[in-house]
Amino acid sequence: MTQFTASTEGGEFHPPSIAEFFPPALFFDGTIFEFNRIMLVRVIAAVILIWLFVVAARHAKLVPGRSQNVAEIALDFVRVNIADEILGHNSRKYVAMLTTIFFAILAFNITGIIPLLNIAGTSLFGLPVLLALWVYVVYLASGIKKFGLGGYLKNSLFPPGVPWFLYFLITPIEILQVFVFRPATLALRLTANMIAGHLLLVLCFGATHFFFFEAAGALKAMGIVSLVAGFGFTLFELLVAVLQAYVFTLLAAVYISMAVEEEH
Repeated sequence: MTQFTASTEGGEFHPPSIAEFFPPALFFDGTIFEFNRIMLVRVIAAVILIWLFVVAARHAKLVPGRSQNVAEIALDFVRVNIADEILGHNSRKYVAMLTTIFFAILAFNITGIIPLLNIAGTSLFGLPVLLALWVYVVYLASGIKKFGLGGYLKNSLFPPGVPWFLYFLITPIEILQVFVFRPATLALRLTANMIAGHLLLVLCFGATHFFFFEAAGALKAMGIVSLVAGFGFTLFELLVAVLQAYVFTLLAAVYISMAVEEEH
């Protein structure tokens, strides 16, 4: 990303750049085990998420308390509104996977608006790719297990009811869709949204700091505008964090459903 500066008498404003997503190493610099701030954010999010569900499960009662109620409502949201809705009678075997994906993405997304963390764990491509590959392997394995390799390829790449000569056009498109586009778009959609959200927040709050503490004269008043915009985008980013977790999990369920259906 090209960086520019806006200067006034009081100083210069440096907008955010893509370098935000490549922080310096904290440990093991220059090795395959390099550990940086984004990885630390991921570890913190994962530990807190696991701790919350362990606590909820450990104190589970027949008559649930407030925290158990919240946990059960959250789990039922994935089970009922995604797994059961999309997969029907096949949902039971995939509920654990879909629930893990939803809450993992949600936790890693929300770190982008938490003070001191300030960056989404999903804003680097590696983690979304890993989750997308999980979905990819599961829907391929599910389809092959049900229909066999030949049957799965026939169902996926040669849609029934299509004149044979159209397969020369349709089948290459289906190959790309099944083996490339589905996992790629899952990862790209999530990463792109988290990158855009982080850059907007950094831009707003960076501009607030500049206007209040470095700008001269009447420009200081613009800090109020950027501060309000920053809080507005923070609420919007919270919505995006939830929505992206939902969309990723929903599409994962859709792809699995398409793999195990007789016709699609």
